[in-house]
Amino acid sequence: MAVAADGASHSPLIPAHAGMQRSEAARNWVPAYAGTNGNGYAPAAVVPLRERILLIVLFITVLASSVAFIEPSPHDALMGVLAVAAVIAGVRLHRTLVLLVFCLVIWNVSGLISLINALDIPKTIQYAATSIYLAIAAILFACLFAENTMPRITVMRIAYVLTATCAALAGTAGYFHAFPGSDIFAPTGRALGAFKDPNVFSPFLIWPALFLMYRVLAERIRLLDLLPLGCILLGLLLSFSRGAWFHFAVSAIVTVGLAFLTAPTQKSRFRVFGLSIFSVGVLVAMIVVLLSIPAVQLMFNGRAHLINSYDVGQGGRFRLQEIALSSVLMFPDGMGPFGFATAQGLQQHNVYLQAFLVYGWAGAMAYILMLLSTVFIGVRTVFVRTPWQPYMITALGAFIGEMAEGFVIDSDHWRHFFLLLGMVWGLAAATFKHVRGVRRPAAGMA
Repeated sequence: MAVAADGASHSPLIPAHAGMQRSEAARNWVPAYAGTNGNGYAPAAVVPLRERILLIVLFITVLASSVAFIEPSPHDALMGVLAVAAVIAGVRLHRTLVLLVFCLVIWNVSGLISLINALDIPKTIQYAATSIYLAIAAILFACLFAENTMPRITVMRIAYVLTATCAALAGTAGYFHAFPGSDIFAPTGRALGAFKDPNVFSPFLIWPALFLMYRVLAERIRLLDLLPLGCILLGLLLSFSRGAWFHFAVSAIVTVGLAFLTAPTQKSRFRVFGLSIFSVGVLVAMIVVLLSIPAVQLMFNGRAHLINSYDVGQGGRFRLQEIALSSVLMFPDGMGPFGFATAQGLQQHNVYLQAFLVYGWAGAMAYILMLLSTVFIGVRTVFVRTPWQPYMITALGAFIGEMAEGFVIDSDHWRHFFLLLGMVWGLAAATFKHVRGVRRPAAGMA
C-alpha cells in the first residue's frame, strides 16, 4: 500500500479524483506504471471487493494478450473469466453503445449466412466463432470503460504497456540472438515476440507507443516513459513490417495533431510542436545507428520498398485484389471464410475486400459503418476535457492508423483491434455521461 502526504493509506492501482483539472494533474504527475494521468489515489477501503477482483482480472487478461502463438491463446480463456467478473461487478450496457452492438450483430449474422458457401472448407466454423468472440470482446471492453472509467482504463494501460515492452524486448532479443533459444522470438529474421506473425506483433505495439509518446510530448519527459517507449519502437522497427511502419506513421501524425489541438495553453502547443520535431530527429538518428549493423541494413534494404516483387505480377498482392474485387460483384452473399483463398490459392490482403468476400455485402456495409461511426464518435468526444482525454486521443489515433493499414492486410481478427474499438466507444460513452453530469448542476443553478 502507498501512503499519501496526508497519511492516508492508498492502493497503487486505484486512481481517484477523476474530475481534477489538468493543471492539478500536471503538478501530481506520475510515471506510466503508477496510477493515472497524474491523478491521486483512492483509499482501497472505498473500493468494493467485486470491483477490485474485476481490476485484477482485467490486468491479468491484458497482460496475457502478447502471448498469441497458440490458438486459443491464454488471453482468450481469460476473456471468459473477465466476462464473469464484469457480470459480478454489475457492469451494464450503456445506451451509447447500441450502434456498435447493432453493427457487430449484423456483421456476424451475415458471416454465419455466408458460412453456408464454405462448410466443406476446414476451420470455417472456427473462423466464424472467432468473429463472434471478438465482437463480444469489443462490447465487453466498451462496457467496462464506460463506467468507473479512470481506474479501469489505468489498469488496462499499465498491463498493456508492460506486456508490449516485454514482447518488444523478446522480439529484439530473438533478432540479435541475445541468448540460447532466443531465436524462437524471431525465427524468420524478423522480430515477432510471442506472436505467430510479425505483421500482427508490430501493430500490437502501436497503441502503448502512442500513449507513452503522448505523455512525453504533452506532459513531462521521464525516464520511466522513455525506456519502454524506446524498447517498443525498437521492436516495431525490427519486425520489418511495412504495413505497421505506415500504421505507426499515420497514427503518430493523428495523435500529435490531436495533442496540439487539445493542448490547454499556447505554451503547451509550442511544447508539443517543438518536441515532435525533436522526436523525429531522434527517431531518424536511431534508425541510422541501427542501419550501421549489416544484418539490419540487409533486411531493411529488402523490405523498405513501396512495391516489392510479391506485390505485383500474376500472383501478386495487387493482382489478387483485382480478382477479389470482381469476386465481390459475383458473390453478394459472400464466399465464406477462406472461400477466396481456396479458389485463388492466396488471400487478397485487404480487410475491406475481406469484409465483402467473407461476410457478404450486408456484413461489409455493417463493418464499414462500424468503422466510420467509431471515428465519428471519437472525433466528437476527443475535444472534451476529461481525465481520460489522453486515452481517447491515442486510441483514436491508433484506430485510424489501423484502418489505413487495413488496405494492405486482413485485420478483422486482430484482438488488439477490438480492444481499441471497445476503448473508443467506452470512453465516448463515459464522456457523454460526464458532460451530462456537468450540465445538470449548471442547469439547476440557473
